[in-house]
Amino acid sequence: MISDQLFFTGINVLLAWSVYVGLAAGSLSFAQGAFMALGCYGAGVMTVNFGWPLLPACLVSAALSAVIATILGYPALRLRGVYLILVTIGITFCVRVALENFDYVGGVSGFGGMKGADLGAVLVAVGIVAAFLLWFSFSPLQRSCDAVREDDRVASSLGINVTFIRLLAFSAGAAIAAIAGALYGHYMNFVRPESFDVLLSIYVVLYVVLGGTNNMLGPFVGATLMTLLPEYFRVLADWRPTVFGLAILAMLLFRPLGLLAFRLVTAHAPRSMSKRAASK
Repeated sequence: MISDQLFFTGINVLLAWSVYVGLAAGSLSFAQGAFMALGCYGAGVMTVNFGWPLLPACLVSAALSAVIATILGYPALRLRGVYLILVTIGITFCVRVALENFDYVGGVSGFGGMKGADLGAVLVAVGIVAAFLLWFSFSPLQRSCDAVREDDRVASSLGINVTFIRLLAFSAGAAIAAIAGALYGHYMNFVRPESFDVLLSIYVVLYVVLGGTNNMLGPFVGATLMTLLPEYFRVLADWRPTVFGLAILAMLLFRPLGLLAFRLVTAHAPRSMSKRAASK
């Protein structure tokens, strides 16, 4: 029982981090359910139908999801605000409908036979993604993402390729969500398209909003609290949407930047580069 709770906590942490990566470049996405589904079904087809081991299946499905995210994101990320939100919600709906009408993966009946994931696998995935995000948080790439998020026109005037940064963050988030989906499917053994609807994407975004969007620890805390609290307080499980709504309302009123609102100090340009720039 405890291992199940920890497993699903790890899955939700990965999904929250997938949203956080996109938000780092100013793109709020509600398509994580779609990319999770692509990772789940993609890895499932490779392991069940072609006999692949789980690890390479996860990596390939993550790469394919990143490529699909790049293709879809190139026109979608030109939009801003509510328009981008609507497009990413539309992506989630389209992927679900496509899976329901694709008989090769079971259609509405679902897809089964996947196995091989356990708590150890998800802990390793969380550790690897955490190491990547820790490197990202102290790298110059984080500073470029900050510039794009705050004002893309100013960032463009400074020579930052805004389109590339946004696509890179969006695709990286899709790859992380796909890994979470692959592990989820191979732990549950059987999934249906309805498991990856837009409500899942909404919950994941709320994890990030609750924990905080300014650092990688915020999504971790938000996902952990909102996954484990309903399990240990059964009254919360019956009122999960209400508890979510009240928690978000309270956060917006008293801590609009989330539980963990601090920012990590990102990397600066090397001092030698700064001196050359000043001399010019």
